[in-house]
Amino acid sequence: MKQSFFLILLTTSLFLTGCTTVSNWFYDDDELEIRRLKPINVEFTPSKNWSVDLGVGIEQYYSKLRPAVAYDKVFAANRQGLVAAFDQETGTEIWSKNFAIFDEQGLTSGVTNLWSDGLSAKISGGISVAYETVFFGTENGEVVALDANTGEQKWLTKVKGEVLAAPAIDAGVVLISTGSGFVSALNADDGEEIWSFETDVPPLSLRGVSSPSAVNGGAIIGTATGKLIVNILETGQTAWEQVISAATGVTELERIVDIDSEPLVVGGSVYVISYDGTLVVVELRTGRVIWKREYKSYRRLSLAGNTLFLVDVNSNVYALDSRNGVELWSQGALKQRLLTGVTPVGNYLVAGDKYGYLHWFDQTDGRIVARLEVGDDDEDESIYHAPIVDGDNLYTQTRDGKLVSVKTP
Repeated sequence: MKQSFFLILLTTSLFLTGCTTVSNWFYDDDELEIRRLKPINVEFTPSKNWSVDLGVGIEQYYSKLRPAVAYDKVFAANRQGLVAAFDQETGTEIWSKNFAIFDEQGLTSGVTNLWSDGLSAKISGGISVAYETVFFGTENGEVVALDANTGEQKWLTKVKGEVLAAPAIDAGVVLISTGSGFVSALNADDGEEIWSFETDVPPLSLRGVSSPSAVNGGAIIGTATGKLIVNILETGQTAWEQVISAATGVTELERIVDIDSEPLVVGGSVYVISYDGTLVVVELRTGRVIWKREYKSYRRLSLAGNTLFLVDVNSNVYALDSRNGVELWSQGALKQRLLTGVTPVGNYLVAGDKYGYLHWFDQTDGRIVARLEVGDDDEDESIYHAPIVDGDNLYTQTRDGKLVSVKTP
């Protein structure tokens, strides 16, 4: 009787302490140290505006999928094939399309498809919105354009290689960078190829490619060989190229120099960072190096005023003077939590992590001033890409397919 009582007491205590206690049994001390968040001085409390379910999300796959905001709508997709538009204020679905592939053969296919999710469309590159059109790409080498108001398909074009990064759009041109090293410029109206350009791909590189930038008539491309290339957007002719990071070391692993984050173009300068540890600012018109520093990252850079922000491969956050590269502050309290890039929102920065938390940093000194649990402290519900900000509201996706709108007071 006494044994039964203690068993009931133990079981009850485990439930009362929550699932985190049980899950902690499966982690070593180092992992537990990473999972445990240190207390902070909370300066405000972010709140969720709304949350919707996108289905299976991206699951365990590599992906750069993130929401896009335009025309009072939030556009989002999952890897399986769902693309949808939601009202920006309420989260109400306006339209949705499913690009999953279903078997149309056989007499019973119509019935069996009712209980099937179909074959994955492998949506990975996107989403970008311009000219009242939604653009995205797939690992199958397809680029798709949808009407932003209705979801109706405008065109579909095949390109050479997996589309792993969001398209860039400018001057009626849709710029696509693929995992095989090809860059394609497509007509935004009909998807016809205007020109293509091939870059070198080393024997070993990161899974993913740098999203291109299209600005001021130039196509700005970071490559897996550590080069920054600028082509004329109209013709594809190379204006200049600059070596950002040269491969060194004996093994192919040591020689990885990928530029995997989107070049950040501000005024007449391009900010670019490589995986092996080179942060460079170059002059857009000539490719001349303005300054260079040693930081190692594959995350998206961001800028607010004259301050450049970056997250390195160990999830340290840095602020630098964008004019000369002088480091202003660093924040290392969230090491190894796979922080996304940071996004400026008001006087703060916000980033997500692999346990589904959003963290707010003070832009002036890097202090963590707020946090919000979006993904239930679970790696299956991690935030894997930098949030999108519009005013005081931000939008983020979790790995399991949750799309969330959050307000910063």
